[in-house]
Amino acid sequence: MTDQAVDTDGVRLSQDPAEESGFLGRTRELKELRADIERAGLDTLSGRKAPRARVLLIAGRPGSGRTALAEELAAQVADEYPDGVLRARLSEPDGTPVPVERLARGLLTELERTAPPGADEDDLTEALRAALADRRALLLLDSVADAEQVDALLPDTPDCLAVAVSEGPLTGIADVRPCTLGGLDTKSALELLARHTGSVRITVDPRAAEHLVELCQAQPAALTLAGGWLAARPQAAVADLAKHLHAENDEGSALDRVFRLVYASLPATAARMLRLLSLAPAGLADPHTASALAGCSVSSARTTLDDFVALGLLHAVDSPLPAYEVPACLHGRLSRLARKQDRPAELQLARARMLERTVRLLQSCRAVTETDSPQAREKLLATPRDLRFPHPRAAADWLRARRPALLASARLAVADGELDTLARRLMSQLVRAMVAHFGTQAAAPDLYGVHRLVLDVAERRELPREKAAALLNLADLDARTGRTAEALVRYRAALDAGREADDPYATGRAMESVGGAHLELGDYDRAADWFGRALAQRLARSERADAARVYGRLATAHTYAGRYGEAVRAWRAAIAGYRKSGDVAAHARALAELARVQEYAGRPEESLHTCQEAVDWARRAEDERLQAALHLRLADALDRLGDPVAAGLQRRAAERMLREDPADACETLGASTED
Repeated sequence: MTDQAVDTDGVRLSQDPAEESGFLGRTRELKELRADIERAGLDTLSGRKAPRARVLLIAGRPGSGRTALAEELAAQVADEYPDGVLRARLSEPDGTPVPVERLARGLLTELERTAPPGADEDDLTEALRAALADRRALLLLDSVADAEQVDALLPDTPDCLAVAVSEGPLTGIADVRPCTLGGLDTKSALELLARHTGSVRITVDPRAAEHLVELCQAQPAALTLAGGWLAARPQAAVADLAKHLHAENDEGSALDRVFRLVYASLPATAARMLRLLSLAPAGLADPHTASALAGCSVSSARTTLDDFVALGLLHAVDSPLPAYEVPACLHGRLSRLARKQDRPAELQLARARMLERTVRLLQSCRAVTETDSPQAREKLLATPRDLRFPHPRAAADWLRARRPALLASARLAVADGELDTLARRLMSQLVRAMVAHFGTQAAAPDLYGVHRLVLDVAERRELPREKAAALLNLADLDARTGRTAEALVRYRAALDAGREADDPYATGRAMESVGGAHLELGDYDRAADWFGRALAQRLARSERADAARVYGRLATAHTYAGRYGEAVRAWRAAIAGYRKSGDVAAHARALAELARVQEYAGRPEESLHTCQEAVDWARRAEDERLQAALHLRLADALDRLGDPVAAGLQRRAAERMLREDPADACETLGASTED
């Protein structure tokens, strides 16, 4: 039974590929739903073309098989929607509605459409509707909390279809007829039992089997748990289980009674792990999560998780790595058991262990990419084997597979409105791991969400230092994705928060970033003014390396404004700062930029001399790309000075170094301006 994936919220089971289908029953419901797709809507009857996608509603209590029915319907009509099936879960396992902003961004990602990381709900839903305007796709919206969620995501085209899964009706969505689920038909219910127990135990006592179906009210989730209980006891008869259920009190639903029986049969350690899984972020667990929650080894946690799958207590997720999901119909029951049987301090400790394990995995995930750092390698070797990744690709695969759970962990870490040390470490390591493996640009939407979490807590708790840091991070993401005006607003807010916190680092970085935003917007005078303010602070604090960098940015602003004399003075000051701090590479790049400005200023001889000096420093820095770029610049300068022979020598030297398109060297020099 351990290799069988059971969905306790439906009647679709993974099975041998030779079998026709894992879906059971619901023939009438499927026929009605398919007919409803073709049914003329109110708009059509009135002679108008339907303005939006049709919505089919499958309503039923968790555990009634509503999700499995929706998936089966999607599978049957998939050929009619060539642009694919898009899936979204609209509620968290505890019933909390998922924000529409997050849902829309997830659907856009499935469509391979990008949206700015800072886009709000309206922008994202508009982008989603635009992306679906010329498509014929099916949206499967599971665990719908309210009609507003569906309405916000609904495509403005009748060529798409939305299948919504909800516990009750969706008041407010026009022209929707719910398909309300009850129990399975007896034949399908018996077959579901037989898939767990084998057909013999069903056929030898058909009356007992039918009685068991009746006791379970033919609900798929209850039948799945009953089948798992029988499968774990090969010697037990179906009638034995019926007797046990009769002995149960009548409190609660059929699912409640079967669940209590299965839970009571678990060993104490397994029962504790099961109820602690209600703390798993987004209801998603893996062996590490279970191990940390229960305080056991990873291998024993995986064995227990597989046993839970066989019993129908967990859903095995289709993933390249071992992954499990707490079924929605059991999550609330497990959460109540945890609150009842475990002290608050124990639950808090289990949660802290889980988050701490996540932090350590993220540290290891990032450290495996730092192959050039002896310190990182040494730290990685000191990491326990269970927490170590064999190579960067394995770490990236883990990060990608666990992404929903990791982002949910970040939300969980600040759910109590606090920003304690563990939460800070988790946020920091999550950001660093994502940047290391995916890059800032690709990870920007997720990073934006993490920084927004920190900002929300900082604002509620009135933590100006944390607020300044979050605003700076968000503004940096805005700036990198072309939202410079929005970045400028956030940099100014970060400056105010930094001053309130008396944080010189945040204040200085905010002033410099305000200058950078003005520079990007083409306001060179204001850029120079803000760089000057940042420079004054750096000089007052004797921060030589930072002051040298700001001198360079100030010089760039003056250059763009055509103030070449001031630019030359600023670059000379930057060069002096780099010389004192011993930064050879930065010294070489600053000399290269000084040569550029001298050329703009009409001083070719000085530019040639400075460029030759820059080549010497680039050679000391062992930066061959910069050396090649400088040789090309020297060649251009010599051409203008009337020495083509020397210019040719410089070009050949550059080409020997690059062994590729010389244009790359020009890009190297251009990039140094931004540095």
